[in-house]
Amino acid sequence: EVQLVESGGGFVQPGGSLRLSCVASGFGFRSSGLSWVRQSPGKDMEWLSTIYNYNGNTYYADSVKGRFTLSVDNAKNTLYLQMDNLKSEDTAVYYCAKDCTYYPPKSGLPPTCDSTGHGTRVTVSS
Repeated sequence: EVQLVESGGGFVQPGGSLRLSCVASGFGFRSSGLSWVRQSPGKDMEWLSTIYNYNGNTYYADSVKGRFTLSVDNAKNTLYLQMDNLKSEDTAVYYCAKDCTYYPPKSGLPPTCDSTGHGTRVTVSS
Protein backbone atom coordinates (compact mmCIF):
# COMPACT_ATOMS: atom_id res chain seq x y z
CA GLU A 1 0.00 0.00 0.00
CA VAL A 2 1.35 3.41 -0.99
CA GLN A 3 1.69 5.77 1.97
CA LEU A 4 2.82 9.40 1.87
CA VAL A 5 2.89 11.28 5.17
CA GLU A 6 3.63 15.00 5.14
CA SER A 7 4.75 17.15 8.06
CA GLY A 8 6.35 20.50 8.73
CA GLY A 9 3.56 22.91 7.93
CA GLY A 10 2.67 25.79 10.16
CA PHE A 11 2.30 29.52 10.49
CA VAL A 12 5.03 31.81 9.21
CA GLN A 13 5.39 35.50 8.46
CA PRO A 14 6.04 36.77 4.92
CA GLY A 15 9.70 36.40 4.05
CA GLY A 16 10.08 33.45 6.38
CA SER A 17 11.01 29.83 5.69
CA LEU A 18 9.62 26.37 6.32
CA ARG A 19 10.79 22.88 5.43
CA LEU A 20 8.20 20.27 4.62
CA SER A 21 8.91 16.55 4.85
CA CYS A 22 7.18 13.55 3.34
CA VAL A 23 7.92 10.00 4.43
CA ALA A 24 7.05 7.49 1.75
CA SER A 25 6.46 3.75 1.85
CA GLY A 26 4.87 0.96 -0.14
CA PHE A 27 6.45 1.64 -3.53
CA GLY A 28 9.80 1.99 -5.27
CA PHE A 29 10.90 5.35 -3.92
CA ARG A 30 14.13 5.43 -5.90
CA SER A 31 12.43 4.61 -9.19
CA SER A 32 9.51 7.01 -8.98
CA GLY A 33 8.61 10.54 -9.94
CA LEU A 34 8.00 12.43 -6.70
CA SER A 35 6.25 15.76 -6.52
CA TRP A 36 4.93 18.51 -4.33
CA VAL A 37 1.56 20.04 -5.16
CA ARG A 38 -0.61 22.47 -3.22
CA GLN A 39 -4.16 23.68 -3.02
CA SER A 40 -5.00 27.19 -1.93
CA PRO A 41 -8.46 28.10 -0.66
CA GLY A 42 -10.91 28.28 -3.55
CA LYS A 43 -8.37 27.24 -6.16
CA ASP A 44 -7.46 24.11 -8.09
CA MET A 45 -4.53 21.94 -7.16
CA GLU A 46 -1.27 23.51 -8.32
CA TRP A 47 1.83 21.60 -9.31
CA LEU A 48 5.02 22.93 -7.68
CA SER A 49 7.94 20.62 -8.28
CA THR A 50 8.91 17.12 -9.42
CA ILE A 51 12.02 15.02 -9.14
CA TYR A 52 12.47 11.94 -11.26
CA ASN A 53 14.36 10.06 -8.61
CA TYR A 54 15.87 7.53 -11.03
CA ASN A 55 17.90 10.25 -12.73
CA GLY A 56 17.69 13.20 -10.37
CA ASN A 57 16.15 15.59 -12.87
CA THR A 58 14.15 18.21 -10.99
CA TYR A 59 11.62 20.71 -12.27
CA TYR A 60 9.85 23.69 -10.71
CA ALA A 61 6.82 25.79 -11.46
CA ASP A 62 7.63 29.40 -12.27
CA SER A 63 5.65 30.51 -9.22
CA VAL A 64 8.17 28.89 -6.85
CA LYS A 65 11.38 28.70 -8.88
CA GLY A 66 14.25 30.26 -6.97
CA ARG A 67 12.35 30.18 -3.66
CA PHE A 68 11.53 26.49 -3.17
CA THR A 69 13.95 23.58 -3.29
CA LEU A 70 12.96 19.93 -3.57
CA SER A 71 15.33 17.29 -2.26
CA VAL A 72 15.30 13.61 -1.33
CA ASP A 73 16.98 11.36 1.20
CA ASN A 74 16.83 7.93 -0.37
CA ALA A 75 18.17 6.25 2.78
CA LYS A 76 15.13 7.54 4.66
CA ASN A 77 12.59 7.36 1.82
CA THR A 78 11.88 11.00 2.52
CA LEU A 79 11.08 13.91 0.23
CA TYR A 80 11.62 17.49 1.34
CA LEU A 81 10.49 20.91 0.21
CA GLN A 82 12.53 23.82 1.51
CA MET A 83 10.47 26.97 1.15
CA ASP A 84 12.17 30.33 1.48
CA ASN A 85 10.98 33.92 1.06
CA LEU A 86 7.41 32.82 1.62
CA LYS A 87 4.59 35.04 0.42
CA SER A 88 0.96 35.30 1.47
CA GLU A 89 -0.04 33.64 -1.80
CA ASP A 90 1.87 30.54 -0.72
CA THR A 91 -0.82 29.88 1.88
CA ALA A 92 -2.20 26.44 1.01
CA VAL A 93 -2.36 22.80 1.95
CA TYR A 94 0.77 21.12 0.61
CA TYR A 95 0.80 17.52 -0.54
CA CYS A 96 3.53 15.20 -1.61
CA ALA A 97 2.59 12.99 -4.50
CA LYS A 98 3.72 10.08 -6.58
CA ASP A 99 3.80 9.89 -10.35
CA CYS A 100 2.12 13.14 -11.28
CA THR A 101 1.28 14.44 -14.71
CA TYR A 102 1.44 18.20 -14.83
CA TYR A 103 0.47 20.61 -17.58
CA PRO A 104 1.60 24.03 -18.75
CA PRO A 105 0.01 26.80 -16.66
CA LYS A 106 -1.73 28.23 -19.75
CA SER A 107 -3.72 25.02 -20.12
CA GLY A 108 -5.52 25.67 -16.85
CA LEU A 109 -5.41 21.96 -16.10
CA PRO A 110 -4.56 20.82 -12.57
CA PRO A 111 -1.99 18.06 -12.08
CA THR A 112 -3.12 14.47 -11.84
CA CYS A 113 -1.21 12.20 -9.49
CA ASP A 114 -1.17 8.49 -8.86
CA SER A 115 -1.16 8.99 -5.08
CA THR A 116 -1.04 11.91 -2.63
CA GLY A 117 -0.71 12.22 1.11
CA HIS A 118 -3.20 13.90 3.44
CA GLY A 119 -1.37 17.20 3.28
CA THR A 120 0.13 19.71 5.67
CA ARG A 121 -1.19 23.24 6.01
CA VAL A 122 1.01 26.30 5.50
CA THR A 123 -0.23 29.74 6.45
CA VAL A 124 1.80 32.82 5.51
CA SER A 125 0.54 35.95 7.19
CA SER A 126 1.73 38.94 9.14
